[in-house]
Amino acid sequence: MTLLHKLALDLDKQDKLSIFRDEFYFPEDSPIYLDGNSLGLLSKRAEASLLASLEDWKRYAIDGWTNGENPWFYYGEKLSGLKAPLIGASPKEIATAGSITSNLHQLISTLYQPEGTKTKILTDNLAFPTDIYVLESQMKLKGVNPADNLMKVVSSDGQTLNEDRIIEKMTEDICLILLPSVLYRSGQLLDLNKLTKAAHERNIIIGFDLAHSIGVVPHQLHETGCDFAVWCTYKYLNSGPGGVGGLFLHEKHHGTEPGLTGWFGSDKSKQFDMSHTFTPADDASAFQLGTPHILNCAPLQGSLEMFQEAGIATIREKSLRMTAFMRKLFSELKLLDDRIEFITPEEDHRRGGHLALSHPDAARICKDLKTRGVIPDFRAPHFIRFAPAPLYTSFTDVWETYQVLKSILESKSYERFSNERNVIA
Repeated sequence: MTLLHKLALDLDKQDKLSIFRDEFYFPEDSPIYLDGNSLGLLSKRAEASLLASLEDWKRYAIDGWTNGENPWFYYGEKLSGLKAPLIGASPKEIATAGSITSNLHQLISTLYQPEGTKTKILTDNLAFPTDIYVLESQMKLKGVNPADNLMKVVSSDGQTLNEDRIIEKMTEDICLILLPSVLYRSGQLLDLNKLTKAAHERNIIIGFDLAHSIGVVPHQLHETGCDFAVWCTYKYLNSGPGGVGGLFLHEKHHGTEPGLTGWFGSDKSKQFDMSHTFTPADDASAFQLGTPHILNCAPLQGSLEMFQEAGIATIREKSLRMTAFMRKLFSELKLLDDRIEFITPEEDHRRGGHLALSHPDAARICKDLKTRGVIPDFRAPHFIRFAPAPLYTSFTDVWETYQVLKSILESKSYERFSNERNVIA
């Protein structure tokens, strides 16, 4: 047994979160699951909370909206309360609804108010595509040409962003800023406090896409003072494929009329008056639109209860230790293939929840890993992402992944696969 293998075993013995591993279902023939930053695993508690909602439907029918342990009419508010500690916000600053895309449309339509020469939106050239699509769409709807007004901070290395460079681009004509908290390819964690402070000093509204940080990186959004944020829940929060999304709107913006209105954003005491005059809720729940998909929301409850027990600080501590351990192991692989490059920052304060490697044969290496029971994630054009989710990944999993990857590189067995992504990567 090598020293590093022994270290993995020792770290597992010390792991406070190891008790949660047995709560999850692992894919058949794939005991090492490192794709939790794309889709988290199903847990027994998420399964139970979904079945409980089905039982309420069976037992109460229409009265499930107000009866049962979790009345559907108030379900979004309950889930928002469970999420609040993860992002450092009041439950009233959170709405559990929609998806990242629909919630971005909602918030940008509300907060993007071009006027005079202040018409531009600032984002980055590494942003996830849906963020760009939304920004361009909303600009067109407001009669603003994206070609001239959507500004993108350009990464100097094609992988990471420099906060000082972003701040340099916060010019007088910028109206709104949208950035990722963690870059989806490289796993770089941005300094939200620094960026928010700089934006507000320049009278610019700023918000963040938390898709790759919520559930693995603690945030203090209220204290940070950022104006808005959006996220999905099917990654680290394990709510299931297409699980319900969420949004944050700082309390200083409460009372602002939503750019898009729907009846579930109503003051609940007036919602069933059926008036054609919209009376919005007095908090972030005003930004809900249609009737929530209860069976889509239900698994999130069971999952969030585990996060409540584990604590986001403990989750972050383990996440950092696992990705650091993974980097230490994988650094030895460069002796086998010097084309391997780490693109995730090494420093703890700049690293999110996953480790990303660059390799010209990344697609075929990912395919080979899957045949050997390790599920990673490929991102075009040539990146491999490994996301050791703290609630169900062990340090031994990380060690075994290293052994499998070492074998693949030594034998070059990946050459039997095409170096092209599958339809879904």
